[in-house]
Amino acid sequence: MKNIFAYIFAGILAIAVSSACNNLLNIEQHGSLNYDTYYQTDDEAETATAYTFLTLRNLEETIFTTKNMLSDDFWAGGTTRNDSPADEKLNEFTFDSDHSSIRSLFSGYYSVIYYSNVAIHHVNPDTPVKKRVVEESRVLRAWAHFELASLWGNPPIVDHELEASEYSQPNSTDKELWGFIETELQEAIASGALAQKSSLNDKDTWQPTKQFAQAVLGKAYLWQGKNDQAAKVFDEVIESGLYALYGGEYEDILRYDNTFNCEELFTIRRVDDAAAVWVNINTYRIGIHWKTDAMDLSSDFSSMGWGKCNPQKSLYDAFVRAEGENGYRLSQTMKTYPQMIALGNSIKPGMTLYGNEGFFMWKWRRLAGEAPGAGMGYADTNSPRFMRYAEVLLLAAEANLGIDQGKADRYFNEVRTRARAESKSNVTLADIQLEKRCELCGEGTRFQDILRWGIAADCLKNQGGEIPSFDANGNVRYQQYNKDASKYGFKEGKHNRLPYPALEVSQNVNINQNPQW
Repeated sequence: MKNIFAYIFAGILAIAVSSACNNLLNIEQHGSLNYDTYYQTDDEAETATAYTFLTLRNLEETIFTTKNMLSDDFWAGGTTRNDSPADEKLNEFTFDSDHSSIRSLFSGYYSVIYYSNVAIHHVNPDTPVKKRVVEESRVLRAWAHFELASLWGNPPIVDHELEASEYSQPNSTDKELWGFIETELQEAIASGALAQKSSLNDKDTWQPTKQFAQAVLGKAYLWQGKNDQAAKVFDEVIESGLYALYGGEYEDILRYDNTFNCEELFTIRRVDDAAAVWVNINTYRIGIHWKTDAMDLSSDFSSMGWGKCNPQKSLYDAFVRAEGENGYRLSQTMKTYPQMIALGNSIKPGMTLYGNEGFFMWKWRRLAGEAPGAGMGYADTNSPRFMRYAEVLLLAAEANLGIDQGKADRYFNEVRTRARAESKSNVTLADIQLEKRCELCGEGTRFQDILRWGIAADCLKNQGGEIPSFDANGNVRYQQYNKDASKYGFKEGKHNRLPYPALEVSQNVNINQNPQW
């Protein structure tokens, strides 16, 4: 099987893309590609999904930064106040419908949908490879619609390439949208065409698998309160025996040299090749690495980092509640400042870290070896992970509450055991909420979860009131930048759904804006 990037590069040569037209649903494809003569071979069919994967990989920064900023786990951080005003507005809930990240996230999901539609409607599924290409495109199309539904509520369904006369699509209804997502995934799973791993140690099956499709379907059921159906489909993923929790040190779970381990359900690889560093221009991992120009670091770590997305004390406190202040997973997820000093990393005298309470993410630390190629500090070989088996287990535990408490306990404690934390019996939703916050922090699940659980207002109502700074002496100072409490923090009835981007609303006469936007 060819490497994914062989297909991506072939696709780049075949297609030129432009997406700046009437509105964000208009992603018009231009170029010399002739659908009557292309996609005839299996290799050509593979290029149909190349752009979908490339688009999704390039959305890493938008997806994870936006979701992390909207959660109660992280501060925007950066160099000083207004160093990253877009992130600050998300983090403090002072953004409006014209926010650049909201617009990019919305249009990015529809780009994934567009390229999926190209594959679905122009690849003739007359060989096993072509059938797989079509069905995995349906999975990714459904996944993108799920993301839109869970964040915006009732976005348009786009199930084909839009003609110019169709760019102004109306809002969907809950029944239509969730029904579409369910049907897409159910039929893709039942097709028998989706890939499956050959074993726990299979690192070559990188496409969206049958089990990934089942996990997304389980999430769709759970988001609708269909817990019995969700429990059944999550059980099928677990019982497949093709995935397991990573058995090495927890601190290595997201390492650049640890991709496609037994825990990863869907990951898109970045090339680890010094001769192809231009493929890996990626500011996300640099952005969330520590503020390196304000710190003296051990030579083990990259010297380029912008100090964004720093853990809030409330996240640290959640870990302490879950496993104690000396918890194994806590120490391998983040470090306190005294722990950083002991490891040879300190803040330079007289320097201050903005948006920092003295905690440093360790799970996504950036090592010197992640920047191949001389002078290419912006290159990064770490691959974006979009779902881990730990999430499946915790979703399955939640789905089984009130249905099979034994399974709920077993799935929950499998994650706890790997974390070297004490097992629990008769676990509750509150237990699962806490465990999921700790296990998946920074991996883009928290905001959608607290919206679904109805606790977002309690968690985020004061976000933006005071912003911390941390100095070399270990002191935290809080500054009030937003004076009017009515203009910051999560507002019930408004922030439960993201706003449709102002550009889309201004150009699309058929879409209705979400309440209070």
